[in-house]
Amino acid sequence: MLNLRGMTLFRGLIGTDAQGQLVAALREIVREAPLFHPVTSSGKQMSVRMTSAGRFGWISDRQGYRYSERHPDGLVWPAIPRIALDIWRDVAGTKREPESCLINFYDAGAKMGMHQDRDEADFAQPVVSISLGDEALFRVGNLTRGGKTESVWLSSGDVLVMAGEARLLYHGVDRVKAGSSTLLPRGGRINLTLRVVT
Repeated sequence: MLNLRGMTLFRGLIGTDAQGQLVAALREIVREAPLFHPVTSSGKQMSVRMTSAGRFGWISDRQGYRYSERHPDGLVWPAIPRIALDIWRDVAGTKREPESCLINFYDAGAKMGMHQDRDEADFAQPVVSISLGDEALFRVGNLTRGGKTESVWLSSGDVLVMAGEARLLYHGVDRVKAGSSTLLPRGGRINLTLRVVT
């Protein structure tokens, strides 16, 4: 277990077999709710592809960032996989269940700029992040933009919990190390973030 500015990183919490089971469950979700490229309010396409599971999914378009009960295609989001719920219950430290599971797919060139997770109603509820596939360089900053940051490589099977004051720290993914995992046959990284929305 590693403390990263108040975030708790559980190294290798998810074993190889469980990682494979989770990927299989995610493939079923993607069949029902296909991956899409979010677009920022300025019209710029993000480098990650995403979809969601649970009551709410997260979408972004020219109208801004928000949670929605429907996929951009109009479909209701699939249920959150049981194995992901079990991980939440093991590490989240809350009695509430997650209402959203964001699924981000990073290919070798994808990254995520520094941002806060603040579209949820209750910041006392944690965000639980699950890494699968290729390693990613995760960067953590401060409660405001700018200042000194820290970085750590996240590996397949790692679980990161953002809670307490660390819940609102700026964070992002600078790059993905292609070929660092054999979990996904075509490479890439999947990141799941489980959240309470309401």
